[in-house]
Amino acid sequence: MTRRFVAIASAALLAAALAPGFASAQEDEKPTIGFLPGIEDPFYHVMENGVDAAAADFGVEIVKGGFPPEPWGPASQTPLLDALIARGDLDYLITAPTSADAMVAPLQAALEGGTKIVTVDTYLGDGDYVNGPVTFPIAYIGSDNVAGGRFLGHAIAEAIGGEGEVYIQNTNADVSSVMDRSKGFREAMAEYPGIEIVDEQFSGDVESVAAQQTAAVLEAHPNLKAIFGVNVFSAQGAGSAVVNAGLGGGNIKIAAWDATQHAIELLKNGDVQMVLAQKPADMGYLGVEFAMADAAGVTSLPRWVPTGFAVLTPENVDDPEFARFIYQVG
Repeated sequence: MTRRFVAIASAALLAAALAPGFASAQEDEKPTIGFLPGIEDPFYHVMENGVDAAAADFGVEIVKGGFPPEPWGPASQTPLLDALIARGDLDYLITAPTSADAMVAPLQAALEGGTKIVTVDTYLGDGDYVNGPVTFPIAYIGSDNVAGGRFLGHAIAEAIGGEGEVYIQNTNADVSSVMDRSKGFREAMAEYPGIEIVDEQFSGDVESVAAQQTAAVLEAHPNLKAIFGVNVFSAQGAGSAVVNAGLGGGNIKIAAWDATQHAIELLKNGDVQMVLAQKPADMGYLGVEFAMADAAGVTSLPRWVPTGFAVLTPENVDDPEFARFIYQVG
């Protein structure tokens, strides 16, 4: 995704704000907007902060479906979705689908019942809402996960001198965001003949499982040089396993995705070497903004909107320009 593409999104939103009738649409016929995140974790709470900020700015009330409990997946998310749709009054739903495939039918049914869909953080199908197999959502708003995974891959490769064994601690094989991160990471690793990815395991987005899996990999591969944790729970679980094995302090290089308070503590302690911070508040805010623009009749909204990311390191973590991306809940 390019800066030009983001500029197109910004221009579309500005056009919506200036469009005739937009103000009256806000004042007289405010849409009812629902919010359903993917799971209970700091990332989605920060996204909720963005949703709330946009709701205040636009003067709309958000109907919240609650945070699905562990484990991550349709079995936890679908009942909350069904309860929201059963209200019968939602015009829009901002949601992070917990499966690129299994959540298509439930969200398609919601659309057929009169609720338009905006996906944030994760997408349906292949994410191509213009020419792909799933085209009904208004937009996908989230990170360019392939680019982020590729960036961290190159950073890890440089940190271990371009050779050694590497492990990917993943969460779910049917979730667009984490699989794209793994894809980008693998693309980067493929450029280094001396690096071998010894394993990739899926924890189901449960931190304790991620820790157990990582501990087993550490035992099986005593020469492991680096770990990529693809989200909050995978990174924290992997980091805990490394510390518990007495291998913290940089003996094994760890790239963590998501700038939670715990991840930053590990970074400052030297147990994690880099943390990629997404912009979940932006995702939530833009989700509401897109719903409002669509309600005002805007038809030129972009279908894929990358929100960017920042990479925190021990060298920049205390710099206000980077520290502002650390996830602050509440």
